[in-house]
Amino acid sequence: MTTPLFGFTPEEIDTASPTRTARLKWVVVVNDALPAGRAVNAAVCVAAATGPAVAGLLGPHAVDADGTFHPGLPWAGCTILGASSERLAAIRAKAASSEGVLVCDMPSDAQLTRVYDEYLENVARKNADELEYYAVGIVGPRNRVDRIIGGLPLLP
Repeated sequence: MTTPLFGFTPEEIDTASPTRTARLKWVVVVNDALPAGRAVNAAVCVAAATGPAVAGLLGPHAVDADGTFHPGLPWAGCTILGASSERLAAIRAKAASSEGVLVCDMPSDAQLTRVYDEYLENVARKNADELEYYAVGIVGPRNRVDRIIGGLPLLP
């Protein structure tokens, strides 16, 4: 398991408060030209990469009245937004250069191969500005994330 890069301290975790009060904000921006299945896949893959990197992101597990266990979910919420391919690349670059912001991305090569090693090889052959992104996850201070995403719409 990856050591968290940053996240919430135990004192900050307040599952009784609205998500807007959390110090950190999490958004996933998806290429809005993707068909629904590919868009969902990209968002889920970015979310899977984000979870282990952010301490305290997941809330406590839930148990229903029948005693069935339900693993903890992100207590601070996550917003899924849409952007064009060009804007997505610009958002990723801006987020990556922002102090205190975590970026988890999914280059298009991830969906264009069925073998992970081939994905790694394809990405290694390209410069950062040559990659096309299908999704970018951003976690950081709420005001900084808001400036990075600049009023993007929710993914339809």
